[in-house]
Amino acid sequence: MSIETQSGFPEQQSGQANLDAQIDTYSYDDDIVRKFATATLFWGLVATLIGLIVAIILVLPKLFGELEWLSFGRLRPLHTNAAIFAFAGNAIFAAVYYSTQRLCKARMWSDALSRLHFWGWQAIIVAAAVTLPMGITQSKEYAELEWPIDLAIAVVWAGFFGINFLMTLIHRRERHMYVALWFYIATIVTVTVLHVFNNLVVPIGLGKSYPIYAGVQDAFMQWWYGHNAVAFFLTTPFLGLMYYFLPKAANRPVFSYKLSIIHFWSLVFIYIWAGPHHLHYTALPEWASTLGMLFSVMLWMPSWGGMINGLLTLRGAWQKVAVDPVLKFFVVGVTFYGMATFEGPLLSVKSVNALSHYTDWTIAHVHAGALGWNGMMTFGMLYWLLPRLFQTKLWSTKAASAHFWIGTIGILLYIVPIYAAGLMQGLMWRAMDETGNLVYPDFIETIQSIVPLWWLRVLGGLLFVSGILIMAVNWFMTWTTRPRTYEVPVYHTPRLSKEAPEEVIDTRSSLDTVPVLESAKKLDVFGKMDWHRRWERLPVRFTVLTTLAVVIASLFEIIPTFLIRSNVPTIATVKPYTPLELAGRDIFVAEGCYNCHSQMVRPFVAETKRYGEYSKAGEFIYDRPFQWGSRRIGPDLAREGGKQSSLWHWLHLENPEQVSPGSVMPSYLHLLDTKINFEMIPDRVWAAQALGAPYDFDIADSADIARKQAEVIAADVVSQGGPVQRGELMTFDTKAIALIAFLQRVGTDIFATPEPENKEETPADPATAEEPAAEEVAAR
Repeated sequence: MSIETQSGFPEQQSGQANLDAQIDTYSYDDDIVRKFATATLFWGLVATLIGLIVAIILVLPKLFGELEWLSFGRLRPLHTNAAIFAFAGNAIFAAVYYSTQRLCKARMWSDALSRLHFWGWQAIIVAAAVTLPMGITQSKEYAELEWPIDLAIAVVWAGFFGINFLMTLIHRRERHMYVALWFYIATIVTVTVLHVFNNLVVPIGLGKSYPIYAGVQDAFMQWWYGHNAVAFFLTTPFLGLMYYFLPKAANRPVFSYKLSIIHFWSLVFIYIWAGPHHLHYTALPEWASTLGMLFSVMLWMPSWGGMINGLLTLRGAWQKVAVDPVLKFFVVGVTFYGMATFEGPLLSVKSVNALSHYTDWTIAHVHAGALGWNGMMTFGMLYWLLPRLFQTKLWSTKAASAHFWIGTIGILLYIVPIYAAGLMQGLMWRAMDETGNLVYPDFIETIQSIVPLWWLRVLGGLLFVSGILIMAVNWFMTWTTRPRTYEVPVYHTPRLSKEAPEEVIDTRSSLDTVPVLESAKKLDVFGKMDWHRRWERLPVRFTVLTTLAVVIASLFEIIPTFLIRSNVPTIATVKPYTPLELAGRDIFVAEGCYNCHSQMVRPFVAETKRYGEYSKAGEFIYDRPFQWGSRRIGPDLAREGGKQSSLWHWLHLENPEQVSPGSVMPSYLHLLDTKINFEMIPDRVWAAQALGAPYDFDIADSADIARKQAEVIAADVVSQGGPVQRGELMTFDTKAIALIAFLQRVGTDIFATPEPENKEETPADPATAEEPAAEEVAAR
């Protein structure tokens, strides 16, 4: 009995109804599945190794000395992108290409598109691996890649993968679409929408662009994307994987067809609203974060519906779990899905989020999902596929079981200490004594207290990587026993008739003989969900309905956020960044500083005592991209301007422990030894002006204005005891000066004195017009 019939579909397939129908002959393209499966293993090993290195850097910040491309701020985005788009991405494609062909009884529509997809996606991964360590980044979580790579992603994802998948559905030989295909459709459609609208930018070069959104709107769009990238890249395709491979491995039918319908549509509609819960107590409008919280809490129900459907599919087959490593991986994976989707709604509740946000608690939660749910489901699928793809016996079942236990222990050893670290951070940050003073006023105290827990995470990560190495050996040894030539079975199936037979829908209610309202009877008929079978025969309509569910839900939040002016009240004293400060901010972005520092003081007593006045929405209207961050390994920087001397910042970049003993920040000595590219500054100013920044000077003069402000900052550093010259560079020529200019500006505009409304303007002498402007800019 096929998996399609096990889900509740009739065993008598509609394609066999007409015995005289034309018989089609076809075979499956398993070569493309082998390619994606092999890439999954390779990138899984790479992604976890980079993650292990990143974990080690946190406890040994001087591990790589002054190699800027191996700093935490640059490697951490590489790790997340490799884990999500390289490891999980290739796993998704392996699952989709294998299961879709069999569920549709059709070869993929285009072998050429399949291979363009494979090689295009690998090229994108390599491009990410090259550009992110170089500091070429948009600095938005899970969307760091710059615009040329984003364009390539759109082409490969929608143009190659999306079209190939949809055309395969249209040319299928199976009348009804099985539940796994629904989740694949939702994945392809929603990721396309998210990727396109979150990456609308103004480029100023191949490696630099600015988003069209600023501040609050940019944060809203990023977490609309970021949360739903988790939803529709790391959840829905893996649910499709679960609905296909788990029943196959257990040889049992899916527990409930009706539950799968409820699970799918409620998840697709509700998930898209939940993004704002990542921005509780920030400058985001209160109504938006409250709405995000409400929908996040509602997500618990459909998410657990999917978990229950998965685990109960194993009814009558639990004895197999003890001996089959594939089922072990699947059971633990689905269990972690249940845990993560319980914890996610919990963390979205504002009172809980106030404690957890910016702490390692979030890191533990993410890795419980990524390693436990995505990782274990992927390994289970690969072990199930391995003998089928290589048409031989798995080399060692014992090795697969060893991988399972080592990987599971590794996950627990990773997440449990980090949960503890997150709780410690949150409680220490807010701890106040009876006199109303902070118990731990020095931020570094909170970091030093959790370093031993970070070491335990390193050990957990090492175990997880070791498990993948065991799998790699098992994979290679299995591959060596493959046949010289793979057998390619040929199948014969009747072609679907153009005119589908009318679906028989039972419109009778079980309440017909019961004295109840007619509306109750109609609701009973609706609850049978026979109506859904019509949709399962129409892939284009199903895709359109899924798209509408996603788009309509998104617009309910996006339109008010962008159109209601009161959502982002302006502040008269907030001015655009100067040319030098723009360059410094771009250095801040390139170094990935948002990975350690937030730039958002929340309206809590403990935070305002530690950092200063809480952040306001109007302060960020010129911030492209926003830099609010999602984690604090270092202190918040929202009120950094004027807190320290320029020399302090210079020394902090040279060797952080000179001024902050116990700091885990690496040295940024290269910023003191690299020259500012003043010639690029006019392009930056042009982009800022094109996006709405009101500059009152000629853009062509912006490089000279930046040089004059750099000289002022450099003179400040020198007067406080800093160097006049560093090697062959004058101090004012270095990137460090631009970064210091930005840091000294951050968070200061709100305290500036407003300019008089009816200020009389005195015409300036053209010959001396630039000098006052430059002095004014430098002073500010």
